[in-house]
Amino acid sequence: MSVKIRLQRHGKKQKPFYWVVAADARSKRDGKYLEKIGTYNPNTNPATIELNIDSAVKWLHNGAQPTDTARAILSYKGALLKHHLDGGIRKGALTQEQADAKLSAWLDAKAGKVDAKKEGLTKAQADARAKAFKAEQEVNAKRLAAAAQAEADAIAAATPAVEEEVAEVEESTEEAPAAEENNETTEA
Repeated sequence: MSVKIRLQRHGKKQKPFYWVVAADARSKRDGKYLEKIGTYNPNTNPATIELNIDSAVKWLHNGAQPTDTARAILSYKGALLKHHLDGGIRKGALTQEQADAKLSAWLDAKAGKVDAKKEGLTKAQADARAKAFKAEQEVNAKRLAAAAQAEADAIAAATPAVEEEVAEVEESTEEAPAAEENNETTEA
């Protein structure tokens, strides 16, 4: 029986979520598996990978062949490096302490790269938000200026008509006291 380390698809349409499993090569893609080694979520940026490295290395020692994508995942998480270093230990080229030191140094460097990518993505997202906010403020300022201009134009258009009405009212009020004076003189 040949064993493959491969991905088993889960999740819903357009939102895949994978289990990394060790399965018989003859079983269906989403069928029976021997052991679940980890998970892989490509929907996040960067992709979220949880892997039991010791279990993966155990299956690699037993002769399991990873598929291309599973090989990339195992390489990304350091399982293939640990498998390689264990081969050096078996041959006597390395001690366990040296192999563990090399693996931990590699994992720390890899974690630094991943953290740098996450920080870069966070910064890019914050910059995009700030740029969008600034653009929105400019649009709002233009809209408020246009509204104020329209209001001023409306007032300016209404002002001559109001001035004419005020002038007519003033003329009529001036004529009324003159008529009253005429009435007083005629009575006397």
